[in-house]
Amino acid sequence: MTPIERIRDITALLKPSILWLSVLMAGLGLWLAPGELGFWRSFFMLLGTGLIVGSANALNMVMEIDVDARMRRTQYRPLPAGRMKVGTAVAVGIFTGFGATATLYLSSNLLTALLGYGALVAYVLVYTPLKRKTPQALLVGAVPGAMPPLMGWTAVTGQVDAPGLVLFGILMLWQLPHFIAIAVYRKHDYATAGFKTVPVVRGVEAAKWQTLAYSTLLIPLSMALTPLGATGWVYGFGACAISVWFLVKCLQGFTTMPAARWGRRVFLASLVYLPALGAVLLVDRLVG
Repeated sequence: MTPIERIRDITALLKPSILWLSVLMAGLGLWLAPGELGFWRSFFMLLGTGLIVGSANALNMVMEIDVDARMRRTQYRPLPAGRMKVGTAVAVGIFTGFGATATLYLSSNLLTALLGYGALVAYVLVYTPLKRKTPQALLVGAVPGAMPPLMGWTAVTGQVDAPGLVLFGILMLWQLPHFIAIAVYRKHDYATAGFKTVPVVRGVEAAKWQTLAYSTLLIPLSMALTPLGATGWVYGFGACAISVWFLVKCLQGFTTMPAARWGRRVFLASLVYLPALGAVLLVDRLVG
């Protein structure tokens, strides 16, 4: 294996798409928080956030080698494909996790480092094993998954405030329809792997109703930053429009549309949702 191929596999182990989304959301928390860290402290805070997420992803892959080997979309990952030794992946995950925690502490504060470390432990030791036991694992996993924007907020303020909790809540609620939609259109894959997802255990109809409930709750929560004074009304109206649009996408599941097609459409819409909120926030700041 060439050095470039090895670097590519280590990068895949950290799941860069999830990593970058987490960094983006942490940056949103930094941006909204009153005050500022300065360029270099912000840079290292975001680096620490990315590394803590990468560590969780790497250790998650170590614990799920067997199921990854049974799923079409994951069987070519470095571990199930045999391109990387388990010991190497464990070392990458542990080293990255400790490095990330130290980086978060030195660049921001103890609270932010503890939130990051707690999210790492919860994701690896609680959420990962629960995925094979109960569909409630989705709610458990959404908690550490929603931590980055709150960490961005606490990095600046040094405390947990209402706007930071709203950012946490938005990302937590967003994850639920996002992952349920994936589980619907990849239902066979998840069933083969042994994951207890909502559509596998409770059926596609229950998955659709849950998606509808979570997307409905996103509407008032996404707008809550405005009455709290963290954003202006341009963001408030924009967030409402984007959230209603997402709700409409979820409602399409109650038409004659095939379940797999609906799940894929909701998944793709969820990928648009967070960047759209960020764009509206940018416009709000420029206008206000």
